[in-house]
Amino acid sequence: MLLAAVVALLVLAALTPLGARMDGMPAEGLDLPSNEPSAESQPRRDDDLAFYDRVIERIAGGEAYYDFVVEEQRASDYPVRPGLAVRLPTLAYIHAALGEAGMTVLAILLMGATVWAWWKRLGEEPGGRRVQRIGTAFMLMGASLGVHRYHFVLHELWAGMLLALAFGLHRPGRWGGALAVAALALAIREHALPFVLLMGAMAVWRRDWKEAAAWGVLIVAFLAAIAWHFSLVSSHVLPSDPESPDWLVLRGLSGWLGNIVLSSNLRFLPHEIAGPLVLLMVLGWAGWKSPAGTTGTLLFLGYGLAFMLAGRANNFYWGAVVAPAMFVGLAFVPMAITSLVQSARGKA
Repeated sequence: MLLAAVVALLVLAALTPLGARMDGMPAEGLDLPSNEPSAESQPRRDDDLAFYDRVIERIAGGEAYYDFVVEEQRASDYPVRPGLAVRLPTLAYIHAALGEAGMTVLAILLMGATVWAWWKRLGEEPGGRRVQRIGTAFMLMGASLGVHRYHFVLHELWAGMLLALAFGLHRPGRWGGALAVAALALAIREHALPFVLLMGAMAVWRRDWKEAAAWGVLIVAFLAAIAWHFSLVSSHVLPSDPESPDWLVLRGLSGWLGNIVLSSNLRFLPHEIAGPLVLLMVLGWAGWKSPAGTTGTLLFLGYGLAFMLAGRANNFYWGAVVAPAMFVGLAFVPMAITSLVQSARGKA
């Protein structure tokens, strides 16, 4: 029955059109940035990315983020209510301090650290050594988007790479590095919170009260920081400012698959291939009988459910928060399918 369900889901994934338009409506494909020169002979910059560029420039010029961000966002016809519509300032300050060259170096170092962390974890986890090379190669494939300079201003890009690194660094009993990296991801984008909640829950399941308490402290600190963020934003919000369009839009399977495909290197593939690959990634994680496999399965299924329920079509970039590490699951697909077939034939 499980094997039949997997086959049915793969067929549905192949038939599900994946796309997004920046006006929030579904489309057959992604509105990719144009490389055609404008009247000024410069490549056209996506409006969202251009907005973040201006924010970074103003911080680099000495202005304080909360003194201008609401005004700047309003002038760009972006909503400022609720407070979550205004990004946390962490990435903008890092970018302003390091500049484009510094961010390039940081991206390369982060990609290298993430690939190395997964090389080590695959070599140490049960069942991981046999796929250590191919699994690390898949991690490199997922992480390579992180060095795409065009998207350096995207919060989800950095949060996703940091979560992939935190996941790779984590071991039961050795979690300090993972906690620190996850804290930085959370400071950049609040969409990293489900990862932190899951890590805390897994620590409770293992009865590791010290680790559970550490993740709990991080959650409390984040809630305090986001409340402070809301208070600073609200002081600049006007009663006439419109509310952001609803994020709870119930996009279903296209929401999950579209977010992952369009925010990863899968976006270059036809949707008939890319959609099923997302499901095969999760199947691979589920087939890896190890602490990492269990955590990954719960993590990616949880985010998948969230993407099916919440997020408009033009929020596809949310998928970058989890897309990089998902690629590792492809290394375990043969193992998972073999296990399912053997079970179906009564040979388990």
